[in-house]
Amino acid sequence: MDKPVLLATVFTDYICPFCYVGDVRLERLREYFDLKINWCFLEIHPDTPASGMPVQELGYADAQWRQMMDNLLAMGAAEGISFREHDFTTSSHRALLLAEAAKEAGADVFYRLHRRLFTAYFTAGRNIGDAEVLRELAAECGVAAATVERAWREERYEQQLQRYLVGAHELEVRATPTIFFGRENRLDGALPFEAFLQAARAGAAAQQAEREGVASKPDER
Repeated sequence: MDKPVLLATVFTDYICPFCYVGDVRLERLREYFDLKINWCFLEIHPDTPASGMPVQELGYADAQWRQMMDNLLAMGAAEGISFREHDFTTSSHRALLLAEAAKEAGADVFYRLHRRLFTAYFTAGRNIGDAEVLRELAAECGVAAATVERAWREERYEQQLQRYLVGAHELEVRATPTIFFGRENRLDGALPFEAFLQAARAGAAAQQAEREGVASKPDER
Protein backbone atom coordinates (compact mmCIF):
# COMPACT_ATOMS: atom_id res chain seq x y z
CA MET A 1 0.00 0.00 0.00
CA ASP A 2 1.33 3.42 -0.95
CA LYS A 3 2.22 5.77 1.87
CA PRO A 4 0.33 9.08 1.99
CA VAL A 5 2.22 12.03 0.55
CA LEU A 6 3.27 14.59 3.14
CA LEU A 7 4.72 17.96 2.17
CA ALA A 8 6.81 19.73 4.79
CA THR A 9 8.63 23.05 5.01
CA VAL A 10 11.48 23.08 7.52
CA PHE A 11 13.44 26.09 8.78
CA THR A 12 16.78 24.84 10.08
CA ASP A 13 20.45 25.61 10.73
CA TYR A 14 23.40 23.23 10.95
CA ILE A 15 24.75 24.77 14.17
CA CYS A 16 21.40 24.29 15.95
CA PRO A 17 21.53 21.07 18.00
CA PHE A 18 17.76 20.91 18.30
CA CYS A 19 17.59 20.99 14.49
CA TYR A 20 19.72 17.83 14.47
CA VAL A 21 17.26 16.12 16.84
CA GLY A 22 14.36 17.40 14.75
CA ASP A 23 15.99 16.09 11.60
CA VAL A 24 16.24 12.57 13.04
CA ARG A 25 12.58 12.73 14.09
CA LEU A 26 11.58 13.88 10.63
CA GLU A 27 13.40 10.89 9.16
CA ARG A 28 11.35 8.59 11.39
CA LEU A 29 8.21 9.96 9.71
CA ARG A 30 9.32 8.33 6.45
CA GLU A 31 8.12 5.04 7.91
CA TYR A 32 4.58 6.42 7.73
CA PHE A 33 4.63 8.95 4.88
CA ASP A 34 6.07 9.70 1.46
CA LEU A 35 7.78 12.75 2.93
CA LYS A 36 8.85 15.61 0.65
CA ILE A 37 10.72 18.41 2.43
CA ASN A 38 11.38 21.99 1.38
CA TRP A 39 14.52 22.86 3.35
CA CYS A 40 14.74 26.56 4.26
CA PHE A 41 18.05 27.58 5.79
CA LEU A 42 18.22 30.23 8.54
CA GLU A 43 21.48 31.51 9.99
CA ILE A 44 20.76 31.72 13.73
CA HIS A 45 24.02 33.43 14.78
CA PRO A 46 25.04 35.56 11.78
CA ASP A 47 27.61 37.56 13.77
CA THR A 48 29.65 34.51 14.80
CA PRO A 49 33.08 34.34 13.14
CA ALA A 50 33.94 31.42 10.87
CA SER A 51 36.95 30.73 13.08
CA GLY A 52 34.53 29.88 15.88
CA MET A 53 34.15 31.17 19.44
CA PRO A 54 33.43 29.74 22.90
CA VAL A 55 29.75 29.09 23.56
CA GLN A 56 30.03 31.25 26.68
CA GLU A 57 30.14 34.27 24.39
CA LEU A 58 26.56 33.57 23.31
CA GLY A 59 25.51 35.12 26.62
CA TYR A 60 23.66 32.26 28.32
CA ALA A 61 23.79 32.09 32.11
CA ASP A 62 25.71 29.03 33.31
CA ALA A 63 22.66 27.40 34.91
CA GLN A 64 20.52 28.07 31.83
CA TRP A 65 23.17 26.59 29.53
CA ARG A 66 23.62 23.51 31.71
CA GLN A 67 19.87 22.88 31.80
CA MET A 68 19.64 23.29 28.04
CA MET A 69 22.54 20.89 27.51
CA ASP A 70 21.06 18.31 29.91
CA ASN A 71 17.79 18.45 27.95
CA LEU A 72 19.68 18.16 24.68
CA LEU A 73 21.71 15.15 25.80
CA ALA A 74 18.52 13.38 26.91
CA MET A 75 16.84 14.12 23.57
CA GLY A 76 19.90 12.95 21.68
CA ALA A 77 20.16 9.72 23.65
CA ALA A 78 16.51 8.95 22.85
CA GLU A 79 17.28 9.30 19.12
CA GLY A 80 20.66 7.56 19.11
CA ILE A 81 22.67 10.80 18.81
CA SER A 82 25.89 11.05 20.81
CA PHE A 83 26.48 14.77 21.26
CA ARG A 84 30.03 15.73 22.18
CA GLU A 85 30.65 18.40 24.82
CA HIS A 86 29.45 21.52 23.08
CA ASP A 87 32.14 24.07 23.92
CA PHE A 88 32.30 26.22 20.77
CA THR A 89 30.04 27.68 18.14
CA THR A 90 30.78 28.90 14.65
CA SER A 91 29.36 30.59 11.59
CA SER A 92 27.02 28.42 9.55
CA HIS A 93 26.88 30.79 6.59
CA ARG A 94 29.19 28.90 4.23
CA ALA A 95 27.60 25.57 5.20
CA LEU A 96 24.13 26.89 4.41
CA LEU A 97 25.23 28.19 1.03
CA LEU A 98 26.88 24.85 0.31
CA ALA A 99 23.77 22.89 1.26
CA GLU A 100 21.61 25.13 -0.91
CA ALA A 101 23.87 24.54 -3.91
CA ALA A 102 24.05 20.80 -3.18
CA LYS A 103 20.29 20.53 -3.74
CA GLU A 104 21.06 20.85 -7.44
CA ALA A 105 23.13 17.64 -7.32
CA GLY A 106 20.06 15.57 -6.47
CA ALA A 107 18.46 14.21 -3.32
CA ASP A 108 21.05 11.49 -2.62
CA VAL A 109 23.99 13.89 -2.64
CA PHE A 110 22.09 16.59 -0.78
CA TYR A 111 21.04 14.27 2.04
CA ARG A 112 24.53 12.82 2.42
CA LEU A 113 25.89 16.32 2.90
CA HIS A 114 22.93 17.44 5.03
CA ARG A 115 23.47 14.63 7.55
CA ARG A 116 27.26 14.89 7.43
CA LEU A 117 27.16 18.57 8.38
CA PHE A 118 25.22 17.72 11.53
CA THR A 119 27.43 14.80 12.52
CA ALA A 120 30.67 16.62 11.72
CA TYR A 121 29.78 19.53 13.98
CA PHE A 122 27.89 17.88 16.81
CA THR A 123 29.51 14.46 17.17
CA ALA A 124 33.00 14.97 15.71
CA GLY A 125 33.54 18.57 16.81
CA ARG A 126 34.59 19.81 13.36
CA ASN A 127 34.38 23.53 12.61
CA ILE A 128 31.85 23.73 9.78
CA GLY A 129 32.52 27.45 9.46
CA ASP A 130 35.95 26.65 8.03
CA ALA A 131 36.09 26.53 4.24
CA GLU A 132 38.68 23.74 4.11
CA VAL A 133 36.64 21.56 6.47
CA LEU A 134 33.59 22.10 4.28
CA ARG A 135 35.52 21.23 1.12
CA GLU A 136 36.62 17.98 2.77
CA LEU A 137 33.09 17.10 3.91
CA ALA A 138 31.67 17.96 0.50
CA ALA A 139 34.16 15.67 -1.23
CA GLU A 140 33.26 12.84 1.18
CA CYS A 141 29.60 13.27 0.22
CA GLY A 142 30.10 13.42 -3.53
CA VAL A 143 29.57 17.16 -3.94
CA ALA A 144 31.68 18.33 -6.87
CA ALA A 145 34.42 20.85 -6.13
CA ALA A 146 32.91 23.15 -8.75
CA THR A 147 29.61 23.12 -6.84
CA VAL A 148 31.37 24.11 -3.62
CA GLU A 149 33.08 27.08 -5.22
CA ARG A 150 29.91 28.09 -7.05
CA ALA A 151 27.97 28.05 -3.77
CA TRP A 152 30.29 30.67 -2.29
CA ARG A 153 30.79 32.73 -5.44
CA GLU A 154 27.40 33.09 -7.09
CA GLU A 155 25.02 35.67 -5.70
CA ARG A 156 21.90 33.58 -6.36
CA TYR A 157 22.58 31.37 -3.34
CA GLU A 158 22.92 34.40 -1.07
CA GLN A 159 19.68 35.70 -2.53
CA GLN A 160 17.95 32.40 -1.76
CA LEU A 161 19.05 32.60 1.89
CA GLN A 162 17.58 36.09 2.00
CA ARG A 163 14.29 34.78 0.60
CA TYR A 164 14.20 32.17 3.36
CA LEU A 165 14.75 34.95 5.91
CA VAL A 166 11.89 36.99 4.47
CA GLY A 167 9.66 33.92 4.45
CA ALA A 168 10.54 33.21 8.08
CA HIS A 169 9.50 36.73 9.07
CA GLU A 170 6.23 36.42 7.17
CA LEU A 171 5.45 33.12 8.90
CA GLU A 172 6.58 34.46 12.29
CA VAL A 173 9.33 31.88 12.62
CA ARG A 174 11.32 32.83 15.70
CA ALA A 175 13.43 29.74 16.33
CA THR A 176 14.85 26.66 14.68
CA PRO A 177 13.71 24.11 13.94
CA THR A 178 10.28 25.27 12.83
CA ILE A 179 8.37 22.75 10.78
CA PHE A 180 5.20 23.24 8.76
CA PHE A 181 2.98 20.44 7.47
CA GLY A 182 0.82 23.07 5.78
CA ARG A 183 0.08 26.41 7.44
CA GLU A 184 -2.27 24.96 10.07
CA ASN A 185 0.05 22.23 11.35
CA ARG A 186 3.18 23.76 12.78
CA LEU A 187 5.87 22.52 15.16
CA ASP A 188 8.18 24.90 16.99
CA GLY A 189 11.29 23.17 18.29
CA ALA A 190 12.39 19.58 18.71
CA LEU A 191 9.16 18.35 20.26
CA PRO A 192 8.62 14.68 21.15
CA PHE A 193 8.17 12.31 18.22
CA GLU A 194 4.52 11.78 19.16
CA ALA A 195 3.93 15.50 18.49
CA PHE A 196 5.69 15.16 15.12
CA LEU A 197 3.50 12.20 14.20
CA GLN A 198 0.28 13.87 15.30
CA ALA A 199 1.02 17.06 13.35
CA ALA A 200 2.16 15.05 10.34
CA ARG A 201 -1.04 12.99 10.26
CA ALA A 202 -3.16 16.13 10.48
CA GLY A 203 -1.09 17.80 7.78
CA ALA A 204 -1.25 14.81 5.44
CA ALA A 205 -5.03 14.57 5.84
CA ALA A 206 -5.46 18.28 5.14
CA GLN A 207 -3.18 18.13 2.11
CA GLN A 208 -5.04 15.10 0.73
CA ALA A 209 -8.39 16.83 1.21
CA GLU A 210 -7.06 19.89 -0.62
CA ARG A 211 -5.82 17.78 -3.53
CA GLU A 212 -9.13 15.96 -3.78
CA GLY A 213 -11.00 19.26 -3.67
CA VAL A 214 -8.93 20.66 -6.51
CA ALA A 215 -9.38 17.46 -8.53
CA SER A 216 -13.16 17.49 -8.08
CA LYS A 217 -13.69 21.09 -9.20
CA PRO A 218 -15.69 21.31 -12.45
CA ASP A 219 -14.02 22.62 -15.54
CA GLU A 220 -15.33 26.20 -15.84
CA ARG A 221 -14.07 26.86 -19.33
